[in-house]
Amino acid sequence: MITPDILPRIDRRTAIQWMLTVAATAAVRDTNSFAAEPPTIAPIKASGYGPDPSMVKIYQPGDVWPLTLTEPQRHTARALCDLIIPADATSPSASAVGVPDFIDEWISSPYPAQAGDRRLVLEGLQWIDEESQRRFEKSFAVLTLEQQTAICDDIASPAKAKPEHKARIAFFRRYRDLTAGGYYTTPEGMKAIGYVGNVPSATFAGPPIEALQHVGLA
Repeated sequence: MITPDILPRIDRRTAIQWMLTVAATAAVRDTNSFAAEPPTIAPIKASGYGPDPSMVKIYQPGDVWPLTLTEPQRHTARALCDLIIPADATSPSASAVGVPDFIDEWISSPYPAQAGDRRLVLEGLQWIDEESQRRFEKSFAVLTLEQQTAICDDIASPAKAKPEHKARIAFFRRYRDLTAGGYYTTPEGMKAIGYVGNVPSATFAGPPIEALQHVGLA
């Protein structure tokens, strides 16, 4: 049974900055998922933050757009994120750096690029909990790692999926991409893959002479 405790959240300014970063990353986009929402998913009526959001403002709930995930959905989202990117000896898990909050902001935003993802994620989270109850009589968040993996293995590969599971492949693929896209734009995620970024380096010798000559600077 899902415990009644409230999962911690990262602050909304951080989550929105993060969402903008991932939205600009081509690798995390999937135009095939940008579809209109079916009637079963409540439409978003918020207007958003406009063309020039303030990244120094401390946004409060309702200032930008209402968040979507309920506490039970957040438990499921957290468990699935951590199944995709668990903690290891050197890096934290996806939920430890706030990936479920990023996904909640993403599917709650009132923009066409996120509309299909909203449908995929909400319907997918509902299915994965229903499937958990059907197989194991427990919610997904409290299953063992082996049980969670067994369910996700059935929707992870188009080549291996049974006909009754094929409709959920797009959900798992997109959720996995959003989890990875969010995780690897955090400082912890960048450190995990060895990305240094735009930081000073005492050993950087500058561009090679050939490159400078090519642009007329040498």
